[in-house]
Amino acid sequence: MWSYLLQVWQSKDLRTKILFTVGILLFVRIVAHIPLPAIDRDQLAAFLGQQENQVFGFLSLFTGGSLSRLSIDLLGVGPYITASIIVQILTKAIPKWDEISKEGNSGREKLNQYTRYLSVPLALIQGYATITLLKSQNILTLLTTEDIIKILITITASSIFVMWLGELISEKGIGNGISLIIALGIVAGLPQQISNTANIIESGNLISLLIFGAIGLLVIAVIIMVNEAERKVPIQYARRTIGSGRAVDSHLPLRVNTAGVVPIIFALSFLTFPTLIARFLSTAKSDKIVEFANKVTELSSNNLYYGLSYFLLVFGFTYFYTYIVFQPNQVAENLQKQGSFIPGIRPGSETAAFLKYTIGRITFIGATFLSAIAVLPIVVQSITDISTLVLGGTSLLIVVSVVIETSRQLSSQLIMRKYDTV
Repeated sequence: MWSYLLQVWQSKDLRTKILFTVGILLFVRIVAHIPLPAIDRDQLAAFLGQQENQVFGFLSLFTGGSLSRLSIDLLGVGPYITASIIVQILTKAIPKWDEISKEGNSGREKLNQYTRYLSVPLALIQGYATITLLKSQNILTLLTTEDIIKILITITASSIFVMWLGELISEKGIGNGISLIIALGIVAGLPQQISNTANIIESGNLISLLIFGAIGLLVIAVIIMVNEAERKVPIQYARRTIGSGRAVDSHLPLRVNTAGVVPIIFALSFLTFPTLIARFLSTAKSDKIVEFANKVTELSSNNLYYGLSYFLLVFGFTYFYTYIVFQPNQVAENLQKQGSFIPGIRPGSETAAFLKYTIGRITFIGATFLSAIAVLPIVVQSITDISTLVLGGTSLLIVVSVVIETSRQLSSQLIMRKYDTV
């Protein structure tokens, strides 16, 4: 390992990319600690500490804790993530956009530009909704209309600025910038959680802490295994032959977790929306509306309802998004155009049916995995009775995935540079 790190550091351009990436990430963390004015800290702590606000923990994934601190980077890269998901879905729904996506790098750049444009109105909408909610809870106090406009412009500009910094890392640094920013925000919250958990050891709850640690290590191992797992469907290219005249064999990799963390994002969006609306309506003048809002809030704070709904939504969205990303008919058509085929399967509709059946079976494993990861914090906290150190399966999934992907990029660039020097 040390020899590998030494090789990376000895490469001047790689060292420059790493230092550039670290510098940008540190700057992002500084921005995340610049607070908004007129904040009632006690009211904020009480609001975020309520049990029904467990859904707000998901929003912190994309803000690096800026939500709990109410910094100018209140929205983080959340609007960009939402915009990218919408653009991906619309790419499959709008034929013209689907054609653009097939134009190679130029097509991807056009869709990326659409994502950037869409991020601005989404940031404005999300920012206004958040400010209104926090104001209704007396967290942002003494705000005039002019103050709200200034804060809204500030947090929207900060979100777009952080998005630009993330893309700058992807272009001139190492790794996916947006993913690195999210992962860094997750890791940045660990010291405070560890500090709070230290009190558990002092109180003698050491066994629960050991169980917690063992579950954490097991989850990391399972995440790595599932992320790397794939079904290799054998492929033969009839038009490509080697010296003996035999057809060249290859394979089509079908990943177990094709959807990544997107289904979790979809599911939490469905779960957080009713809660946000209920919190907003809890201060209404109508007693019936307030009663309805309180019932919704009470239902969302029920761990059994929350966990079961979360599990089922993630499971369903995993299949939904997998078939958006991987389209058996299109893959079968591409294979036929390349003069390739799956041994024992006729090209065309039979190949499409085989791929659909195969991806459906392995997606069941991926969907079960993601659903279990999603509800993991609820299960672990009920077993260990530890709430100070949140073992977020989604957080672990993001961090481990980012580490693996960044390591792959470093290895590939190092190999490429070795090849250039030969």
